[in-house]
Amino acid sequence: MSVPSVGVADAVDLAGGDPGFAARAVADAARDVIGLGTHLGATIDWAVRSAAHIPLPGPARTATDAATAERWSALATAAALDVGAARVLEPHLDALAILAEARADGIAVDLAAIGVDEDASWGVYAAEGGTARLTARRTPSGWVLEGTKPWCSLAQDVSHALVTAWTGEHDRRLFAVSMRDAAVSPHRGPWVARGLSRIVSAPVDFSAASAVPVGDDGWYLRRAGFAVGGMGVAAVWWGGALPLLAALRAGAAREGADQIAQMLLGEADALSWSARATLLDAAGRVDAAGSGADDTGDDLRILAERVRAVTAAAVERIVTRSGHALGPGPLTVDEEHARRVSDLKIYLRQHHAERDLARLGRLVAS
Repeated sequence: MSVPSVGVADAVDLAGGDPGFAARAVADAARDVIGLGTHLGATIDWAVRSAAHIPLPGPARTATDAATAERWSALATAAALDVGAARVLEPHLDALAILAEARADGIAVDLAAIGVDEDASWGVYAAEGGTARLTARRTPSGWVLEGTKPWCSLAQDVSHALVTAWTGEHDRRLFAVSMRDAAVSPHRGPWVARGLSRIVSAPVDFSAASAVPVGDDGWYLRRAGFAVGGMGVAAVWWGGALPLLAALRAGAAREGADQIAQMLLGEADALSWSARATLLDAAGRVDAAGSGADDTGDDLRILAERVRAVTAAAVERIVTRSGHALGPGPLTVDEEHARRVSDLKIYLRQHHAERDLARLGRLVAS
């Protein structure tokens, strides 16, 4: 049994109207890609081309026009086409937004020193875990990175990355680094994931690798864009679930479909609508805050936690209910559908479930 999917000509609009220029550009660029989401070189090239047409979110912009909904529509479009492709595009866009936010804050970043050009592709590596620790120290010739950074997605494939490193016992700073530096050694694994199987996320060793600071200690986490970037990931989750909703709709519309098929579609539709409405409302708040028009004092960090919680719960439920409705058929014989479900299950684990809800509770309580 095969299931209907979003075609390369389709673009997603978060507001429910005609897709904006950015979403259409993402979809149109995908027409020329053979192996979108599976051929990494072609997918990275597509991401770099597409990024040129996608606006920056509120905190990284100097203009006051609303752009975050258009940006998130483009991310959702990418995920509707292929979840793995969106997993390539999202960190590249996030890195560009971080660098733009630094410029808006008056922070000079010497990207020429690490060979950045218009074809550069980016990762963002800020995770910590286990005993691995990456440190940064200043030398007479500049900053260098030493140690190991865990959870570095596509480290063997992108040209550059923004990486957090410890400058002291309790302080971290963001640095830009060339991933093609001989002093940078990405691991090939371990990576046994069935979902996002080609988006290897493994440790990277740095041996006195030259790096350029981006902001001072703590700037990366303090900036408003940190929360906004997390909400962009939620837009990807939502977009990735849209073809599952289309499959449920097709199943419920078939002759002889029973009330269970219709009920599962109804539940999934309501869940998708709630996630979309949440994202659209948040996009408006982000742009209002970025332009200075919002004086309500809304905490973007709390907003991000709420958006991610609502969207992750909705998409996780849609994945489950699509399995109930469609049965094992498409999971066993439809490559695109099976890969989408597996990819979404891994991608959703960027939300830490009950632990993230506990963090939201602490923020709300305080």
